Amino acid sequence: MRSPFGIFRYILSTCAFIFKGVMGIIITIDGPAGAGKSTTARALAEKLGFDFLDTGAMYRAVALACIRITQPPFSEDFLTGVVKGLQVRSQAGKVFLDQEEVTALIRSPEVTRTSGIIASSESVRKRMVELQRLSVEGKNVVCEGRDQGTVAFPKAQCKFFLTADAEARAQRRALENQANGLQTNLEELIRENQARDDRDAKRTTGPMVPAADAILLDNSQMDIDQVLALMEKEIRERCFK
Repeated sequence: MRSPFGIFRYILSTCAFIFKGVMGIIITIDGPAGAGKSTTARALAEKLGFDFLDTGAMYRAVALACIRITQPPFSEDFLTGVVKGLQVRSQAGKVFLDQEEVTALIRSPEVTRTSGIIASSESVRKRMVELQRLSVEGKNVVCEGRDQGTVAFPKAQCKFFLTADAEARAQRRALENQANGLQTNLEELIRENQARDDRDAKRTTGPMVPAADAILLDNSQMDIDQVLALMEKEIRERCFK
């Protein structure tokens, strides 16, 4: 006998087959750095049998392309030239910059800092949204970022805004860095997160704000299984009423 979730996944798969090539189910997870968006989105996509679109990794790839040429600050004309015709894709847990796999290279502290800077660029965001929309055509996708539910996919069937307090977010990023062999200072991470939050929320292009119809989730005191259970419940209600 199938479990309730197994039945739910079967329904999703059936719908994916019916609408393949016509439309897909888009689930967006927005929120600040260190809130666990990528980890949660990957796990949710796996549970649902959906594709996972790591938009944060796409911006990191652009940052890597920029610092390979010069160091910040970057002019808007420079960024426009870099992203013009640039191909960035996230596929099966790997990230590609043109034809080069850069999955490990984009996790350095330098790339992290630079990605926050270039994310305010109008030309960069415009190009990334174009690539994101192209990558989900005819697919069922879970995507995460800052403006997925407001700009990239405003008609997504289910939207979440995931956040956590400053200390919890810094601790998670420190563990992530440690797993990648990087040493970090917790207080410095908190300051960097706060600065990035301010920059993301105040930028004029694709500011980090919850979509009007997004479900707000604070996971400061929640583990990933609790978060996934809440998301699954909302997806059931919103996508399959």
